[in-house]
Amino acid sequence: MNKNSNLYIVIYSTVMVVVVATLLAVAALALKSRQDANILNEKKEAILASLSLTGQNYDEVIDAFVVNEKGEKIEGQDPIQLLFDLPTAFAEHTLPVFQAQDGRIVVPVSGVGLWGPMWGYVALEKDMNTISGIVLDHAGETPGLGAEVATPKHQAMYKGKTIFEGEEFVSVTLRKGGAKDPKHEVDAISGGTKTSDGVTAMLKTSLGAYLPLLKVSAVAPCCEACAEATECETNKVENNE
Repeated sequence: MNKNSNLYIVIYSTVMVVVVATLLAVAALALKSRQDANILNEKKEAILASLSLTGQNYDEVIDAFVVNEKGEKIEGQDPIQLLFDLPTAFAEHTLPVFQAQDGRIVVPVSGVGLWGPMWGYVALEKDMNTISGIVLDHAGETPGLGAEVATPKHQAMYKGKTIFEGEEFVSVTLRKGGAKDPKHEVDAISGGTKTSDGVTAMLKTSLGAYLPLLKVSAVAPCCEACAEATECETNKVENNE
């Protein structure tokens, strides 16, 4: 066959495309398990980072479970696997929760920025109100602008913020022009208004999905303390003290 003919060029190009595509497909399949393991480890490390437990063994310090829209634990779901498709998990009311040994919990958040998906992990103190730490990430926000949400400097601003005002859920807002409410607001990203709005919406929507759990968990310690106090007073009365 004439190597300078159009037919030869077409056949040669077709064969090369098929061969290269086959090699890439084989490589992707062969490496998939390793890629999934790396992604899984990345998610576990992000959960630990939100708790300032970087370097700890995830399996030793985290108890993971799943709750429904009523805040009730449900069986038959793998919490960590739900992180691979959070939008679907939220839509189906299968909400993963990651609890540290000290009582703090981490809940995942999922939303949309200017150019694509955003996600993260919010750690709450035992009062289920105060943010202990946060890790945010994105698929493609603008470097130097919206991408700043993933920097330690920005994420440090959330620590100590509260998501309730009394019994009202208010979440945390990224305020353009600077935070005015020191309890519930952080500075928006300069030049990243759309990304900031996306983070605000993401936090409000995602944390809002966990409200039944957060409210019950926040009230429970108080109720237990009240119950203990009531029992104590009852005993005193019975003993004529």
